[in-house]
Amino acid sequence: MKVKRRKHPFFLYITVTLCLIFCGRQASSQVKVNPVPQQRMQQVYEEVKTPYKYGLILVPEDDSKKLDSPTVFRKDSLWYMTYIVFDGRGYETWLAQSNNLLDWKTMGRLMSFSDTTDWDNNQKAGYAVLQDTRWGGSYQLQQYDNKYWMSYIGGSSRGYEAGKLGIGMAYTNADVASPHEWQRFKNPVLSASDSDVRWWENRKLYKSTVLQDENKTTGYPFVMYYNANGDTTDIKEMQSDERIGMAVSNDMLHWKRFHKEPVLMHGSGITGDAVIQKINDTWVMFYFGAFWANTQGAFNRFACSYDMVNWTDWNGPNLIEPSEEYDNLYAHKSYVIKHDGVVYHFYCAVNKKDQRGIAVATSKDMGKSRVIF
Repeated sequence: MKVKRRKHPFFLYITVTLCLIFCGRQASSQVKVNPVPQQRMQQVYEEVKTPYKYGLILVPEDDSKKLDSPTVFRKDSLWYMTYIVFDGRGYETWLAQSNNLLDWKTMGRLMSFSDTTDWDNNQKAGYAVLQDTRWGGSYQLQQYDNKYWMSYIGGSSRGYEAGKLGIGMAYTNADVASPHEWQRFKNPVLSASDSDVRWWENRKLYKSTVLQDENKTTGYPFVMYYNANGDTTDIKEMQSDERIGMAVSNDMLHWKRFHKEPVLMHGSGITGDAVIQKINDTWVMFYFGAFWANTQGAFNRFACSYDMVNWTDWNGPNLIEPSEEYDNLYAHKSYVIKHDGVVYHFYCAVNKKDQRGIAVATSKDMGKSRVIF
């Protein structure tokens, strides 16, 4: 007679504990506090949607380089874009200029590789911050402490997002519209080795966006949203899961994690690269998703909030998704603005040849770009 083997109480304890942790995390992400009504979500979608793909606007000089993560701002009568370039060694940050948001020219570097032992010598992926967040507003960068600011992904390992990655802060006292090396503070402001690191960010920290909230909705004047890679109950997905969380600061240098849980996540896969705008009384978070259950590729979506902390996810169509030869693998990483009645949705376009550039879609038909890989 075969005898069934009894499970050891220790293994039962571990199983129950993991279940409670997972269920608790999933439940915490599903609790709706101060939700944005579906009617308002639909209004936001109608306001921000961009059904016309203009096409590529910036491409690398050759296939050894890849362009990524646009951040668009205005100074005087011209538009500028910070973006990042990967060339095999790591990320550097560059600047481009335009007079019409469609035709762009490269100007030069803002953060370059360092032949030093600094914590960020091989990775400097920057994002200009403290921008006017009003939908259809000035889109100018605001100064704090007589400086313009940039948050960035930093790391010392060579390769694509390799090794330990943290979030650093850079600044300049010079003309934000001119290509020059920005100054960097010595240490990261957030890292996976911090004593208060959360379960969802204890591996790598990625893109951040920082805004100045004069109303101090969270109790602090500066609010950061960032995505990170951390623990998961699915061992197979451990290296790819990313979620969006918050940090707050009084001075742009000393940051405090805000809540223990992410503010937006979707189980497995990536939820990342938040960019924030405010449409009337509604905060809108543009972000990208990838590798969720029953999804393919990478795509751009949005969520809304009244208090900057509790976010209602849009349950309708993607804002941007793969559809063209130049973005048929990934169409992701948003930067969305409205100017002169037209919505411009800048994004990173990746095709099945792994060519990577920056494209734009618009709310009105603006024709087609002649830029190609």
